[in-house]
Amino acid sequence: MRALGVAARMRGRRRRPGKARPGRAGKAAGPARRFGRAGAGASAVRGAGASRRVEAIRPRPLRGEERSAYEAGREAGYREGFETGLHGFGRLFEGTSIIIPTLNQLEYLRMCVDSIFRHTDLPYEVIVVDNGSTDGTADYLEAMRGRVRYRLLDRNYGFAGAVNRGLMMAKGQTIVVLNNDTLVTERWLDNLLACLASDDRIGLVGPVTNYIGGEQRIEVPYRNLTEMQAFAAAHNRSNPALWQDVERITGFCLAFRRELWERTGYFDEGYTVGNYEDDDYNIRVKLLGFRLVVARDTFIHHFGSVSIKALGPALDAVNEHNAAYYGEKWGHDPHGLVGRVRDWVRARQPGGVENGFPAAFSEADFYPRHVAVRALSGTVYWLAQGERRPVEGELHIPVVRLTMVDLMRWPIGPPIAAADAERLWHGGMSGEGQAGAMLIRMPDGSLQHLEEGVRRPIASRLAAESWGLAAKPAVPLTEALAAAPEGLPIIAPVRTEQRL
Repeated sequence: MRALGVAARMRGRRRRPGKARPGRAGKAAGPARRFGRAGAGASAVRGAGASRRVEAIRPRPLRGEERSAYEAGREAGYREGFETGLHGFGRLFEGTSIIIPTLNQLEYLRMCVDSIFRHTDLPYEVIVVDNGSTDGTADYLEAMRGRVRYRLLDRNYGFAGAVNRGLMMAKGQTIVVLNNDTLVTERWLDNLLACLASDDRIGLVGPVTNYIGGEQRIEVPYRNLTEMQAFAAAHNRSNPALWQDVERITGFCLAFRRELWERTGYFDEGYTVGNYEDDDYNIRVKLLGFRLVVARDTFIHHFGSVSIKALGPALDAVNEHNAAYYGEKWGHDPHGLVGRVRDWVRARQPGGVENGFPAAFSEADFYPRHVAVRALSGTVYWLAQGERRPVEGELHIPVVRLTMVDLMRWPIGPPIAAADAERLWHGGMSGEGQAGAMLIRMPDGSLQHLEEGVRRPIASRLAAESWGLAAKPAVPLTEALAAAPEGLPIIAPVRTEQRL
């Protein structure tokens, strides 16, 4: 594993006149003045406040006891640092993890990171995940060690794969997923987080920009990057009247709480390279009852899908694959599915709710019961009655691999014998007297899963196959089965390698 540069930027204090801002690296030379010269960002970085050149002093070579003492001191320092890092590994900080996936766009990445350094005053860390670039990105990130945390992957794992690895590394209580071909601007993070913090029901927040599809695109008057920053400085005045609820937020810049990720889980790596994974995440967030909001008081510049456009003719095939996967996963009407869930909640909350419903769900509520799942460690669990029970013995039914983020939502219960789990999966009774689950074929051909006395619609054929439910024999709907109350739908689990 490549070493990770470790340094979160904790900068909550304002700069005093004449003094450098604590923890802030010096400004690099500005980005290209014209859009057509996006690669002109300078790479040299000077220390903040430096006013003159300091001549390098060549150290005297160490000899004998001096070298031994030096080596012993270095080893002791390494051990102390290692232990400190080990004990602080799981510690979070009250700040934002900014995750930037990248692939072969070094100059855009350099400008993006420099813009974060210039225009972000709240505590943050930058995490760059490189999808196997061959253009010098690795050398740049190595040189940024201590200012940027990073992961160098051996190949292209796609946008979702890179974001997921960034999520595994993130230490912040809030998270921003940011495209490498963006330039952030004055007060960008302050404004996004103000919107996010205004209502616990807000799940995802995004800014407006010059280049994107949908409601987040605005007309802009500037002709170069200097004019752009002046435009953004005037535009980015926090104004709650400009926060707009929408049905879709694009993934070029997404801000959300860490809690939302823990409820929703990883991005789906079934979407190869890029496109549609943000639409997928939108649906999953809305199923949990959260709002999507565009902060129209916040503008960042977007050069425009430079990594995905670099695919050239292969882009059409990528889009076709991802569109097909999205359709297989969600069926013909994913927004209708969200609406039915909202209706289900309203029926259980007298008086109804406004703007969706309180976010009481996690994605585990949309997973089936009476199924076997495997953890990354190889341990097999049985999901039922709000618990994950370790299975003792060998199973001869489908076993689905879940991420640890998913599994942690289920408390561990007592062990269950493999033979009992198999009987429950086939719809029989366990030795403990529990009733199993049953697959029902509805008159319209759709499938439902009867579990613990509740009929749960299965969102799509892919969902049934992903959980192994399609391997069960289905029984037709009877009058007795129709009398069972209907519960929340069952959706497909995400596909992810879940490894750094």
